[in-house]
Amino acid sequence: MRLDDALFNWLQIQLVAEARLDDQAAVDTRDFFLQILTEDHLISSLRIDQVDNTMIHVYYELEGSSKIQKFQRELAERLLSDINENPKYN
Repeated sequence: MRLDDALFNWLQIQLVAEARLDDQAAVDTRDFFLQILTEDHLISSLRIDQVDNTMIHVYYELEGSSKIQKFQRELAERLLSDINENPKYN
């Protein structure tokens, strides 16, 4: 899996896990993407750094260098929105 895809997938499910504290599937899925990022891409210190009106900034370290990847907020929050809008999951 490409780094950009793994970061985006981690971000989406991280937002779900933060919003749905009792959702063990979200936590397990987040941990799966975290494992991909740490083992396959050697990323450390991964976190959501900043959220503004249009973007979410993800901070991480790669090979000793600090990096920030920006994602469109609307796209990143879509999974959580879809889950919340589907009565089957609420």
